[in-house]
Amino acid sequence: MKGNSGEWPACRLGKALQSKANLFTKWLLPGSAGYVTITGTEVFMARQVGRESACPGRLARNGYSAPSRTLSGLAARSNSSLSPLLAFLLFFLACALSLVPLARAQGNTDDVHVNPRVEPLKPKEEPLVDPALRTHTKPMKVSVDLVLVPVTITDPLNRLVTGLDKENFSLFEGKEEQEIRHFSSEDAPVSLGVIFDMSGSMGSKIERAREAVGEFFKTANPQDEFFMITFADQPEQISDFTQSVEDIQSKLIFTVPKGRTALLDAIYLGLSKMRQAKYSKKALLIISDGGDNHSRYTEGEIKSLVREADVLIYAIGIYDHYFPTEEERLGPTLLTDITEVTGGRAFTIDNPNDLADVATKIGIELRNQYVLGYRPKNPARDGKWHKIKVKLTPPKGLPPLKVYAKTGYYAPTE
Repeated sequence: MKGNSGEWPACRLGKALQSKANLFTKWLLPGSAGYVTITGTEVFMARQVGRESACPGRLARNGYSAPSRTLSGLAARSNSSLSPLLAFLLFFLACALSLVPLARAQGNTDDVHVNPRVEPLKPKEEPLVDPALRTHTKPMKVSVDLVLVPVTITDPLNRLVTGLDKENFSLFEGKEEQEIRHFSSEDAPVSLGVIFDMSGSMGSKIERAREAVGEFFKTANPQDEFFMITFADQPEQISDFTQSVEDIQSKLIFTVPKGRTALLDAIYLGLSKMRQAKYSKKALLIISDGGDNHSRYTEGEIKSLVREADVLIYAIGIYDHYFPTEEERLGPTLLTDITEVTGGRAFTIDNPNDLADVATKIGIELRNQYVLGYRPKNPARDGKWHKIKVKLTPPKGLPPLKVYAKTGYYAPTE
């Protein structure tokens, strides 16, 4: 529909756009030797590419034909006045694109590099096995600054001999006599552990064995500390270190004899527990009625460990008049070998009624020992076994006396 001026509204819009295009062209592309001036009409016509003119009649009157609908068609017009403008725009675009990698390279140096969070490796889970029963553990070593040697003296009737002096003892490491720097016969506090057989064969003796433990604790001092381990198919610590005798006895009441005999494993657990002892004087009491038939440890491993440990070991073996199995037949020898190397003793009985008396005797013996201390003249940190020999020169008039003392120690390697 035409307006009052007789022109189509779209044609009036085209005139306005033409006027604006002329101003834009004069500002952007001034006429000079390096530029080509294009008219506003050419700019307007370029904008009409791809669509029909709103004023077909006027375009026809000005001598213009329908332009190509594509840029390729526009570029194909070699004589067209738009070619310089397109060349300028392409040159500008090429320059801008060439600066992108440089800007990107420059920006990389300022990037914040955040390493991904790495979760620490979780320790490999091991089977739930009592740590005290793991084999191939590091041997226990004693310091060689001062070697302490507990000594027990008995007469031919197996009675304790007390009242001896330092001059009655001489001490040797290897073949070299050592100077005794420490001598004591006082009743010092003791860290005690009881290893109690609860295997099925103890069924008929269990009441007497419990009474023996009670009598043994009656000889203790108020400062002493105790723990209890029972064993059958495997050892079990039923009481940690405590100074309450009643606590241990109450727990022992509810134990039921059953299963086989893991004696060697129980000794290992007891020696391991002794590493937590409060006092330097440490002792184990074993109460059993037979040899071992269900342990993971071998006899050789336990004997080696006993030699390395600075722990006195006493044992009460309750044996029948006959030995139905090979393990029970070797039981007395096993306990003797294990105890004597530490300076302790093994007592063998065949009547459970004697258990309480023997336990009392062991308790008294622990309170009436001599302790000899010396510093090695030639200390060696070689990790080897060093033999010890205690000799006694008894006062005149006494019968031949028996000396019980540990036979040596392992020196540390560090």
